Amino acid sequence: MAISVRESLMDTVGSPRFLAYLSDVSLEPEQIKTVMINEAVPLDPVEDFYGSALAPAYLETVFPLFREAGCEIFRIEELLHMGIYLTNAVKFPKRDTTVPKELLEESLPVLEMELGLFPNLRTVMLMGDVAKKAFNAIAKRKTGKAAVPSGPTYKLRSQEFWCCGMRVFPSYIMTGKNILIEKSKFQMAADDIRRMLQMNEGKGIA
Repeated sequence: MAISVRESLMDTVGSPRFLAYLSDVSLEPEQIKTVMINEAVPLDPVEDFYGSALAPAYLETVFPLFREAGCEIFRIEELLHMGIYLTNAVKFPKRDTTVPKELLEESLPVLEMELGLFPNLRTVMLMGDVAKKAFNAIAKRKTGKAAVPSGPTYKLRSQEFWCCGMRVFPSYIMTGKNILIEKSKFQMAADDIRRMLQMNEGKGIA
């Protein structure tokens, strides 16, 4: 049965300022196999992954990454059909280049509840350091230890990590113009997406 993500998370939101930034999308939670966690929501909710803009800014980099990974997609609904859900670790826009610790901590209960909506999760992709920090905080609360150790992403991404029965892929932030400029990070993020897709299809990881 389809659910509204926004309506499902509203009771978890500690601050009403978060409400406008919750994902405004309906989906079948049992069909979601992968959650990709980005850094923070955009300043304008219409530019988010499921925003109402004609061409949301957050998808301007996501689609090229998937195409580089060998997956020709042009609409966010195609990802949902594949069992892939996109979200952000921080549920309120950052006002500077860094995310305040307090804002991340305030967002964690919402992110944890969001992940809990999907009973058949197989993989989680941590797109950037903020996503890794957020997921590690949730993992520590559940298991007593971080899901992914500290260290540079280019080294971590070649290792295999599991948490609560899910494969965890540390990778690079998937939004913003920088990912298109930094060709090496773009290629590594695309390669990580390709490996995730292979795992979801039961083909193993090359």
